[in-house]
Amino acid sequence: MAPATITVVVEPRGKPIKKLPREIQIAPNASTQELYSSVAEASAFSIHRLRITKGSDRSLVPNSKETTIDGTGLKEKSVVHVKDLGPQISWRTVFIVEYLGPLLIPALFLFPLRPLLYYNFDAIPEPSDLQLIVCALLTIHFLKREYETVFVHRFSNATMPARNIVKNSGHYWVLAGFNIAYWVFRPDAAAATGQPHPALLYTGLALFIFGELANFNTHLVLRGLRRPGTTERGIPSGFGFSAVTCPNYFFEIVSWVGVYLVSGLSWSVLFFIVVGAAQMASWAKKKERRYRKEFGDKYKRKRFVMLPGLV
Repeated sequence: MAPATITVVVEPRGKPIKKLPREIQIAPNASTQELYSSVAEASAFSIHRLRITKGSDRSLVPNSKETTIDGTGLKEKSVVHVKDLGPQISWRTVFIVEYLGPLLIPALFLFPLRPLLYYNFDAIPEPSDLQLIVCALLTIHFLKREYETVFVHRFSNATMPARNIVKNSGHYWVLAGFNIAYWVFRPDAAAATGQPHPALLYTGLALFIFGELANFNTHLVLRGLRRPGTTERGIPSGFGFSAVTCPNYFFEIVSWVGVYLVSGLSWSVLFFIVVGAAQMASWAKKKERRYRKEFGDKYKRKRFVMLPGLV
């Protein structure tokens, strides 16, 4: 007959945790989430700040409603190590802050800050129609990002280390905000011309609209694969998924190519696309490997993870 409760020995890993209990009494059929809750309550730490691993093999004990204590192999007097991950911040908050910079910076650079930024020009003309269009496209893109962050995305991890917000925000604030806005909105930029190239303008607008709508549709599909409050995922399918692992990344690039064309082929937009595409390609390759491992033969393997015929 299985015991009603077992004693799990708790030891700190890394820096000490002042109120960490030495032992926890828990039922073998309890979820590992209950173990996290017990340790968090006793130590007066947020549950998201703790990582618990088995002392026997250092494998992770997941914070999960579906995984039981017995299912992890923990027995009477088993040792677990508890690590303090440091101050945490929610992923949703991180995303909101990331996108806030490039959402606000273009309009600030184009209007109130324009005389200060371009003071060295003999004359500072009013923004051209093309510069106004680029500003509108950037605003629409990052408003969409903010909307998706608040109402669409479901995050597999609740939090991340708070210190990472500076690093994560830097990419968007610097490359998509300061970099693009400063160079595209200069009085001598290609976008400052009063006679935009019709082929670049209309092709760019078409690509932007298509990319934004297709990207949004992909995010809705991905949202539908995960039940609220769980980390379980289904196999993604639908528009774009038969061609690449991550069509959301592909459509993101399509949208930014549209901005690149409308901007008059600004090198600053192209630089942002190249840096972003390299990072997304790395994420997409990891996701393909995870799908293959998680779903096995049920998953139709993809040859290309992000760009059809290329990557």
